[in-house]
Amino acid sequence: MAKFKFGPAGKPLSYRGSMHGVPGFLRGIGLNAFEYQAVRGVRISEEQARELGLEASKNGVLVSLHAPYFINLSSLSEPTLTASVERLCESVRASMHMNAYVVVFHPGYYRGSTPREALNRTISALKKVEEFRNSINAASVWLGPETVGKASQLGSLEENIEICRAISSCRPVIDWAHIYARTRGSLITSIDHVIKVVEEVERELGSGPVKPLHMHFSKIEYGRGGEREHHALSEASYGPSFELVCKGLTQVGVEGVFISESPLLEKDALLMKDLCSRICGVNCVAD
Repeated sequence: MAKFKFGPAGKPLSYRGSMHGVPGFLRGIGLNAFEYQAVRGVRISEEQARELGLEASKNGVLVSLHAPYFINLSSLSEPTLTASVERLCESVRASMHMNAYVVVFHPGYYRGSTPREALNRTISALKKVEEFRNSINAASVWLGPETVGKASQLGSLEENIEICRAISSCRPVIDWAHIYARTRGSLITSIDHVIKVVEEVERELGSGPVKPLHMHFSKIEYGRGGEREHHALSEASYGPSFELVCKGLTQVGVEGVFISESPLLEKDALLMKDLCSRICGVNCVAD
């Protein structure tokens, strides 16, 4: 049977305490995952990170970390590339301290390059990050290239799978809204689409990446270039459908972690938990 964890991307909106108190708060409202947002830079000290990780362990909350947005591993600029590798390495170190199991990141951009050239540079840069990860004995931390929402960005499902084939410490992170937006609503509109994503990951990379499959979800608005803005689950005029995604994942029976990137964060994480429980039963919600 499929088992799912749920939590917010960032500090809960209804929580006013310090960061290390977040896991206890989440457990108290019925959630068991948390994605620490380092999107503006890795600004948490080692002591703070360790305290957060300890509280997460005490409360049975699975932690992930989202690396800075200012990462472009396919950049033609050597200073930008160097800074991007350093930021991702900082994210790996912080993740190790807080016992986060995956560092989520956006790989890069096609700007000035063919998709193949951009992909090759990204893989080359990630080899340096993997070397750093190994040098600090952070084998428990996975590198998670996220499926991205804009057509100008490197990070389609196929590209991220290729990255993960080349870099053994990588597992793809599936953002269902981003796939929907990048394809301008042509994918993630049926249960079969969801199943095909999971089957492609397993066919190319084995069962490891779906134990668990790390995922982001929200409704999303898109334009000609893809992603524009994230929306709440209650906004019916936007897609994709969470119920559809949950049904597809339930059919293939994977383990999964749903991180809410909705503007309503923990409120929509709880809504996703409730919807999934109705679809596949309370036993599919991991304790």
